[in-house]
Amino acid sequence: MAGTVEPPLAPEVAAATGGLRTGWTTGTCAAAAAKAALLGLVTGAAPAEVEVALPGGRRVSFAVEADAPDRCVVVKDAGDDPDCTDGARMTAAVAWLGEGGEGGTSVLAAGDGIGVVTKPGLGLPVGEASITSVPRRMIAAALAEVDPRPVAVTFSVPGGEAMAAKTSNSRLGIVGGISILGTTGVVRPFSTAAYRASVVQQIDVAAAQGADVIVLCTGTRSDAFAQRALPHLPPVCFVEVGDFSGIALRRAARNGIGRVVWVGMVGKITKLAAGVMMTHYRRSAIDTGLLATVARQMGAPASVVAAATETNTARHFYESCLAAGTTEPLRRLCQLAAAACRAHVEDALEVDVVCVDFDGTIEVARA
Repeated sequence: MAGTVEPPLAPEVAAATGGLRTGWTTGTCAAAAAKAALLGLVTGAAPAEVEVALPGGRRVSFAVEADAPDRCVVVKDAGDDPDCTDGARMTAAVAWLGEGGEGGTSVLAAGDGIGVVTKPGLGLPVGEASITSVPRRMIAAALAEVDPRPVAVTFSVPGGEAMAAKTSNSRLGIVGGISILGTTGVVRPFSTAAYRASVVQQIDVAAAQGADVIVLCTGTRSDAFAQRALPHLPPVCFVEVGDFSGIALRRAARNGIGRVVWVGMVGKITKLAAGVMMTHYRRSAIDTGLLATVARQMGAPASVVAAATETNTARHFYESCLAAGTTEPLRRLCQLAAAACRAHVEDALEVDVVCVDFDGTIEVARA
């Protein structure tokens, strides 16, 4: 395993990930690289391996590559998670900070490939390296295991700016590279918790920048459509929520945002219309009875009513509506979905729901 010396998965972790291999966060790798570089600075020779503590107390070891005694690299292994930072060469260069003496505070800086905060809302001062609170504590603890004196640590990742282009960093106002992140120190494959945290963070940043409208999109196609349709809104206002519409709505209401435009396709709209706010296909089925009721209420042709229960997919219903030349049932679904979203936050938000086609190119219906 490149760059890592990893013990076997704990049974509870293996069960939670379906047997998939876990990996390490950028925060854990940064702590390991920083500790190795400080060891090199103190002793004159960088270690071949270094051990750090995770937030939960477990200790893990990493192989170290040394560019110089005080400049060390730990290669990130994301396990079986499709993480764009997998293989990132987290590099830490350490120097004495000065005459701060014991008990002083070390400085963590962004080098090439590490993002810098340029906008409020992330819980970090503007102008600082994008290193969140848990990694900062991990780094501080790792350094303290070597020497209590304050140091300046500059982190860098070759190719980090290109990696960051695959993340939401630019929308969050983080420029120049990736963030150093993590809450547990461990990457669990296909973690819904990480996605949920990203959604919440994006909404917080939009609110901190004074946004009174945000656009919740279910995926890349609906997001691309929304940005074309609403070019007057800044990028920070567009949030890919995936299946976490309910969580996003509550966060927007909590932040005092006044209006939400929800953009997606008919399947998730049908689930919202039925009051289902977690729209993952494994969590809930399409309510075909609802589709049939809507078709009848809107006076749709018999072919559309029949299509509602012929299969268990909303797409078949959608295609039958278009084939019959009527979008009124789809508009009614949007109305019901918008009402369910408003009810979910006790009318704290105005909500518009927009149904787009499956290519994300045209608006089909809205309410």
